[in-house]
Amino acid sequence: MDNAVATPAPNTFNEAQWLQVLFLLADTQSWLQQLQEGLIWQLPVKKRKKLLRQGWYLSAKVLAHILERHYYKVPRHPLTGKFTISVPQIVACIRDAGQEQPAPLGVGGSHHLQRVWDAGMPVGYDPAGNTVTTLTVIATTSGEIMTAFPGRVQPPPPVSSP
Repeated sequence: MDNAVATPAPNTFNEAQWLQVLFLLADTQSWLQQLQEGLIWQLPVKKRKKLLRQGWYLSAKVLAHILERHYYKVPRHPLTGKFTISVPQIVACIRDAGQEQPAPLGVGGSHHLQRVWDAGMPVGYDPAGNTVTTLTVIATTSGEIMTAFPGRVQPPPPVSSP
């Protein structure tokens, strides 16, 4: 069975309509980008601009992911580490982690990088329930932040041989 994707005949491409949709999407994306950056600017965090650099970028979508999964006030994902500090403090810690030298994540062949930052104070607890002062920020090689959580990346359990 052939799984080839059918392509439309060359004469069915409506360039004018396609351009209209392209410009609409580009304008919408710019508008959403402005809203997202405005949301970050509302946080009572010094040097917020460091979170909006091309090489260290925190999007609203990723911040929502971090808070949904790793903020103690959100009762989801009970087996993950949880931040017990305020949202502005979490964002400030993520900002400060950008100073750390990135290291390869080294899990499952990932090309993402990790930065581990010690806040010098308890920031939350790890999945085992231990209070931790460190947080790990995972980012792409271009600096787009993917996630952050209290503690360090847990190594995968050893594979036992029969």
